[in-house]
Amino acid sequence: MPHITDQNDRPTILVTGATGAQGGSVARHLLERGRFAVRGITRNPSSPAAQALRQRGAEVVQADLADPPRLREVMKGCYGVYGVTNFWEHFEGEREHGFNLVDAAAATGVRHFVFSTLPSVSQLTRGELPVPHFDIKAEMEQYARSLRLPTTFVHLAYYFDNFLAWFAPRRVEDGTYRFSFPQGDTPLAGIGAEDVGGVVAVIFERPEEFLGKTLYLVGDYLTPDEYAATMSRVTGRPVSYAHMPREDFAALGFPGAQDVANMFEYYRKLVPDRTPDLERTRELYPQVQTFETWLRNHRETFEQAMTSPS
Repeated sequence: MPHITDQNDRPTILVTGATGAQGGSVARHLLERGRFAVRGITRNPSSPAAQALRQRGAEVVQADLADPPRLREVMKGCYGVYGVTNFWEHFEGEREHGFNLVDAAAATGVRHFVFSTLPSVSQLTRGELPVPHFDIKAEMEQYARSLRLPTTFVHLAYYFDNFLAWFAPRRVEDGTYRFSFPQGDTPLAGIGAEDVGGVVAVIFERPEEFLGKTLYLVGDYLTPDEYAATMSRVTGRPVSYAHMPREDFAALGFPGAQDVANMFEYYRKLVPDRTPDLERTRELYPQVQTFETWLRNHRETFEQAMTSPS
C-alpha cells in the first residue's frame, strides 16, 4: 500500500490524542524535527487545541477510537501511528478503544506503530494488586504482540504534571505545605508529559533500532522527600511529604482511588531500579527535564495549584 506523503515527500505519522498532553507532545516534537508529516486525530477538530496544532503545521482530522471504520479511513496510507488511549476518561471503555486502534493499524498496513502501554500489575502480583489503568493497557499490548504488528511499546513513568492537580501540596495547620500518597521512601520515576514526544520522535526516526522493543521513559528518579525538597527550593515555601497507607488512600473514595492506591504499592514494592531507564531516556533526548527544571518552567501554575481551594 502506498504511503501518504506531503509536498516535501515526508511520510505521514498519525497521532491519536493529538490535542491531549501525551499525544500533543508527540505531535509537537515530530513537527519541530521535521522528518515526518503529522496527521492528528481528535473528536473536536474545531477546539482551540486543535486549531493551535493546525497552526503548527499538522493536518487535523475528526476521528474517534470508538469508530473503527473512521479510524481505518484516516489511518489508511500512513507510514506510522502513535497510539495512546485514556483510561481516566473512559475507564473500562479504554480496552475497546485500544483494540480498535490495533485492528486499524493491522488492517491498514502501518509500518511502525508506537504504542503507549504499561505492564500488568495484576499479573505481576498474581492478582493481589489489580491496577486497571495499567492492566488494560497491558491487554492492549498483548493483543498487538499477538498480531505481530511492527510495534515499539513505550511505558511512561509517573507524570510530574500530577503535582499540578491530584497531588499538589496543600497548606496544613502549621502553615507549611504537604502532599501524601502511598509511596513510602522508595524512589519514584517521573517525567514531564511534554517531554514524551522528544523520545518518541527519535523512535520513529530509528525504526531498525526500536521495532519490537519496549522503552520505559524517565525524566528523573527521586524519593518523595527529594520531590518535596525540590518544591521547597523552587517555591521558597516549606513543603514536606507524608506517607499515606494504601488502605487510607483507597478509602478516599474518588473514582479509581483503589486503582491508584495499588499503583503506588506496586511502585513502592516491585518496580526495579529505574536509573538505567533514566540514562537511556537522556541519551535519546538530552533535553528531557529533571523535576527541578520542569518545576521551574511550571512554577506559576504549580504555586496556583498549591494555594487554590482544595
